[in-house]
Parts: sequence; structure tokens; C-alpha cells
Amino acid sequence: MERADWITVEGARTHNLRDVSLRVPKRRLTVFTGVSGSGKSSLVFDTIAAEAQRLVNDTYPLFVRNRLPQHPQADVDRLDGLVFTTVVDQRRFTGNARSTVGTASDLAPLLRLVFSRAGRPSAGFTPAYSFNDPAGMCPRCEGLGVVDDIDVEALLDRSRSLREGAVRFPTFAPGTYRWKRLVHARLVDPDAPLSTLTDAELDTLLNAEGVRPTDPDPEYPRTSLFDGVLPRLRKGYLRRTPARLTDAEREALARVVARRPCPECGGTRLGERARASLIEGRSIADWSALPVTELRQVVAAVREPALAPLLAAIGQRLDALDAVGLGYLSLDRGSSTLSGGEAQRVKLVRHLGSALSDVAYVLDEPSAGLHPHDVHRLLDLLGRLRDAHNTVLVVEHHPAVIAAADHVVDLGPGAGSAGGTVRFEGTPAELRATDTPTGRLLRTPLRLGGAARAPRGSVRIEHVTAHNLHDVTVELPLGVLTAVTGVAGSGKSTLFARELPRRHPEFVVIDHAPPSGGVRSTPATVLGVAEAIRDTFGRATGLHPSWFSANARGGCQVCKGKGVIVTDLAFLDDVRTTCDACEGTRFNPTALAATVRGRSIADALAMNAAGAAALFADRADVVRRLGWLDRVGLGYLAIGQSLDTLSGGERQRLRLARHLGRYEETAEERRIVLDEPTAGLHGSDVDRLVALLRELVDDGATIVAIEHHQRLIAAADHVIDIGPGAGPDGGTVVFQGPPRALARAAGSTTGRHLRAALGDG
Repeated sequence: MERADWITVEGARTHNLRDVSLRVPKRRLTVFTGVSGSGKSSLVFDTIAAEAQRLVNDTYPLFVRNRLPQHPQADVDRLDGLVFTTVVDQRRFTGNARSTVGTASDLAPLLRLVFSRAGRPSAGFTPAYSFNDPAGMCPRCEGLGVVDDIDVEALLDRSRSLREGAVRFPTFAPGTYRWKRLVHARLVDPDAPLSTLTDAELDTLLNAEGVRPTDPDPEYPRTSLFDGVLPRLRKGYLRRTPARLTDAEREALARVVARRPCPECGGTRLGERARASLIEGRSIADWSALPVTELRQVVAAVREPALAPLLAAIGQRLDALDAVGLGYLSLDRGSSTLSGGEAQRVKLVRHLGSALSDVAYVLDEPSAGLHPHDVHRLLDLLGRLRDAHNTVLVVEHHPAVIAAADHVVDLGPGAGSAGGTVRFEGTPAELRATDTPTGRLLRTPLRLGGAARAPRGSVRIEHVTAHNLHDVTVELPLGVLTAVTGVAGSGKSTLFARELPRRHPEFVVIDHAPPSGGVRSTPATVLGVAEAIRDTFGRATGLHPSWFSANARGGCQVCKGKGVIVTDLAFLDDVRTTCDACEGTRFNPTALAATVRGRSIADALAMNAAGAAALFADRADVVRRLGWLDRVGLGYLAIGQSLDTLSGGERQRLRLARHLGRYEETAEERRIVLDEPTAGLHGSDVDRLVALLRELVDDGATIVAIEHHQRLIAAADHVIDIGPGAGPDGGTVVFQGPPRALARAAGSTTGRHLRAALGDG
């Protein structure tokens, strides 16, 4: 019966795992814990899930297998009892402009079916209600909901005349061909400031098409027709993309081209017939624009007996979205704008109500981005998946998720080479009694930080009305650590990650967006130490530094310096296989043969921050910047690791390390906004990050952390709580003050949970 009841792992050695052996119970909720980098993902995702998916893929014909994602055989002695496995990870949805929450959650097809049956007047069959089908899309924006057009105010300097260069675009600069056409056409006075022109004259200058000038200068071509500035720019730059753009043109386009909601469809993406088809006074566009919580009520109120099963299915899916804390989203929101945690919960909703059983669902920190108030909803969904006779494996740090588990596996004791062993297997109650870092954290009550620092001034954000914010005005103290709290969707990021830096540009926002560079970028390149490392190898070996760049002469010729062969399968996931020629090192034989202190460039890039700092100890700039990598809690990463293998939280802390390393070399005051900096961090790692942030504040920095983690909130000097709810129920300042006062604040959901975590009821 062992295969029926257990997933058995023997001798797992993937990444930093050290011959790990364990049994994971089936049809149970098992949580894998441990400090960041301890080997949780290596065990759950790269060993158990990857091998299960590889074995399932092997059952397909070779023609099909070649078009599926490829997984190498896991480095493990034995795996037994595996079942069909679905990975629900935190990868963001692709940047497809046609993907929305409605399409990603599979709700959009159901809504189209409802309107094709009950909408009056009917627009036709379901394609007539789809913005991704020519039958239903808006012809002006082709179903995108937005159009690019010229911002006239950014384009023109009305204090100047045409002759003085009033049109601020390189192809209309004084002396250019287009400038001569404007000046010599004499449709307006070329020496008059634009501010003095009549509305009719300005309209001609901007919008004329195919006009023959009546009294042009002799320099104007006799047979040439005049086109205004805007038609010229639209034809030359918006309706087609020029094969080559100068840097000046690229910068000017970024300044003068504005993306606005489509004026024909109002941003709904849909054609006129679909917008005119109504159910009880609302169109499918109206339904899609409502927050999920409101749409649930609208759907429940529809009385169409023939559509009852369909409406029930929609209601169940909307209930599930609300249950995972996404009730503030609307179905027309672009899926690429969702955070990793939001994207994961949308994917999770797809699996609820599935008729399949005995499936393994593997989740990566599903509580990421959730306020403590919403975690119980997530636990209910995980319980529903388990109770449908499925196996649920969760990599997680949140104490409430750990406490809800049937079984817990704790890995450690440290990160990287200091981790990779199973420290505990058993129940959450048994884990609390252990002396592991996780056990100590679970049984130690939360404590408030010391005395709050006194601010040395403040900046003001006034009358903010963006998104769901209700005319918010707030004072942000300087020289302290401020935690910005509130339920997901309350308006925290809009106010402090968007509006604060827009109005006070000295604030730098560090969020989970990946640094530029993609698969070729590494921690070494992001930190700015790669060039120094190449120079060191060049001086030591006599070769040009370009030999030690995988993107230049040193790159493997087969994989072009990527280390993997990537096959693009269009609508399927890319197929990636390790390059056989370089064995994944990314370098050619000439580069690999050259060494510094017995280490090749590939060896150096495989080291963590401490190892690389020791190898390049004579380069103070390298040692200093690598030190920041360790201080932000990423000391376990290989400095040559591809960025696309990092989690969102790891990428954010890497960007923080880069930012701090650069500011260390200047005298500028640090003003930093961090969007959920504790994502992916074990409680002990959160304490380490908090200590770093407080140290930065002691050195004069202003730190704003948009955060749910109560350990960071308790350690802050000042808290700004946004709420009280999400979406239209949020958008106001509920509380401002120290954490101790927040814990006593009536009406603050954050305060209530902080008070409970402190053991005060």
C-alpha cells in the first residue's frame, strides 16, 4: 500500500540537496518550510514535480513530446508513488496585450455565451462578443482598448514660431526637410508664435491632409501637397514602425506619444454591436468592468431559467476569485499587470471544481501578497483541493499556512551549501517544539521594535485620486522606516509606488520587476562586477577580457552563450535543454582553459558572494558590491546564475543590493520605496532584512516598505494603513502612527491582526 499512500524520495541531490530521503503523504496538505535557499524548491519543484511531469510526458508519442516542455531526469536514486502533477507557480502572465483576468480565469468565454443567449438586441454568436475576434473587436483599436496618438502639448512649444522650431520633434527641427515644408508652405505665418495663431490656422498646421498651398514661397515644390504635422507623424511612426530610429527620434517618441483609451470603444475593446447588447441594462463590457465582488451580485440577480447552469458556473468561479482575495479585480484588467501572487491565485481558481482526483497540486508561496485578513480564504481553497482526494504540496513561510498543514517538512539548517537536509518531518505542533529556525519562530511571540525614531521632516502627497484612491492627502515622514499596510487592492502601491515618486522624483521604487537583460543577465552583471571580473581574468591570462564574456568572444558557439538551447513553440512553453557542447557553462573551450588561482571563469561565476569575494580579494570594488548581495540575504546565489531562475522576491533584493552598492559610492541621500520586500523570505531572513533597513535609516536613509509581514510592521517607526477594504471599499487612510498605536486602532484590519500576533487578543 506504500505507493498508494506515499510519495517516496530516496537520495535526492538536485542543486544543494544532500542525499535527501523522505516520504510525503498523499491526499494531504504538506507544507515545506525552511530558510530562503535551504532547498525547498529544489526538492518540491525541481525533483518531485519535474520528475512527475517528465514521466507523464514520456507517455506521449515522440512527435508530441518534442513539442512539450522538457525536464531532465531528476538527480535522485529513487522516486516512487508519483501522480499526475500540476504546478501552480508565481510566474507572471505573459505580456500579451489581449490577455485579461477574464480570459486567464476562463470566465470570459462563459460571459460571451450568456450574452449570446440573453443579450438584447443580440449581437450574434459568441465571437460577436469577443474582443479577440474580428466579429466582436472594436475596429479602431482592433480589440486592444487603447490607441497611441500624439500629445500635442508635449509636441509644441507655443511660445516659439515655426521658424524658431516650435515643433519639438527631430524631423521638424530647423533646417530639416520637414521644417522647410512647414515654413515655405505659408499656410500660417512662420514668424508668428504659435500662441498667436487662430484656432483655424493651428488646425490647418496640425491636421491638414492633401492641401495645395495657395501662396507658398518659391522654395516650396510646385506640385507638392501639404500634410499637417500630426498626419505626418502618424504615418511615419504610429501606423508603421520605421526600420531604423535615431536615438533622438526614440527619445522624442517616448515624450510625445501618449497611449490613451480608444475614443471609439471607450477602452472596452468591443465593437458597437457588442456594447449595445444588454442584459438588464448592462453590456458585457459593463459586466467586465465591475469588481468581482460586485459582479457576483449582478450575476446572481439574473433570472433566466434556461441559463441557470451557466450562471451558476460563473457564480462559482467568481466566488473562488473572491475567496482567494481577488475580489477587487475586474475581468477587463490586463493579466500582465498582475503581480506574481495575484497570477498564481488566478491560476489556482482554474483548478477548483475540477472532476479530476488523485492529482498533485504544487504551489509556490500562495500567501504572497495576501494580507493576514485574507489568508484564511486561501486556506479554505487549499483544503477544498485536498478534500477532493488530491495531494497538495506547498512551499511556504506563513505561520498560518504552516499551522493548517497535515504534514510539515522543514529543510535547512542554512541556505545554499549550508542547507539541503531535512531537519524535521511531522505535524505543525511537533515542529513548534523543535530547535530549528522555523520551530523557534513559530513559538516565539511577535515583539514590537524599540523606540520610534523622530522624523527629520516630511514630504506631502496631496489630493490623489488615481484608481480607487479617494482624494487622499498624506504626510510621509523622512529619516524613518515607514510601513505601508492594508489589504490587497486597498491602494497602497498606487499611492506610494506610483504617485509618491511621480510627485517626488527623489524616491526610487524597487519592486519585483526583473532587471533588464533577461536570460543573459546574472547577479554579477546586475551588481556591476562582471566587467571587473573579466578584467582580472584578462590581466592574469594575457587574453582580452572579451574572452571571459559569454556574450562576446568567450561564448559557446552552439548555444550562443546562453547555456541552454531554447526552442520557441509559440503558444506553448519554450522547450529548454542544457547545451551539450558547454555543459551549461555558457563558455567555449578557450575561455574555460584560462584560470585565475586554479579557477576558470565558469568556476568563478558558479561561486556565491563569499566565495567570489575571496577569489577576487584584491579588487575592493568587487568585494564591496558582493558584500551587499550577502547583506540583503542573497549570499546563497551563484553570481553567474541566470536572472530568469530567480523568484520575484530574489530579483527585488538583487536590485536593492545594486542600488545600495551604487549609493555607497555617492553622497546622495537614499530615499527608497520597497514593494513587498519580504516576499519569499523565512521569518529569520525577514529579521535580517529588517536589521539592514534599520541600519540604513540610522545612516540617514528614508525607507518606505509596502508590506503585509507583521515582523516588518512591528519593527517600523511609522505605519500608514490604507483601506479599510479593497477596490472601491479602500482608497482612504485608515491610520497613521507608530505600530504600538496601530495595534490599538479601532477600525483597522491590520491593527486587529497585529494585536493578535502580539498576543494581546
